[in-house]
Amino acid sequence: MSKYRRRLLLSIAFIVPFGLVTKFYPGPGQAWLNDAFGGIPYEIFWMLLVAVMWPRLRPGAIALMVLLTTCVLEFLQLWQPDWLQAIRATLPGRLVLGNTFTWGDFPYYAIGCCLGWLWLRWLAPPLKTAAS
Repeated sequence: MSKYRRRLLLSIAFIVPFGLVTKFYPGPGQAWLNDAFGGIPYEIFWMLLVAVMWPRLRPGAIALMVLLTTCVLEFLQLWQPDWLQAIRATLPGRLVLGNTFTWGDFPYYAIGCCLGWLWLRWLAPPLKTAAS
């Protein structure tokens, strides 16, 4: 396993508990932290996961792919057939698919993808140049 993949997996081991804390935090600012801010670690998690699966993808491509996918998932929350609502009623379904469309989630998705892009660039091995 490459050093890059190990760093990605270590990052996932950090971001998952952090993201769950933001989703289930019960104190002051709970609504904002649970519902809005939680979009940031959500985006970062998906970016890290994509990078683990396809480590040669550029961070910018990963950021764009994850942002577009999660925006589609947000719009999908407007569609509420019974079978999809049954999936959303489970904890994994709610965490992955969400359950309520909110325009306010989009800025947090963008922030999460920007931070995830920076994170991936920081973790990525240095590019080899012709001079090296």
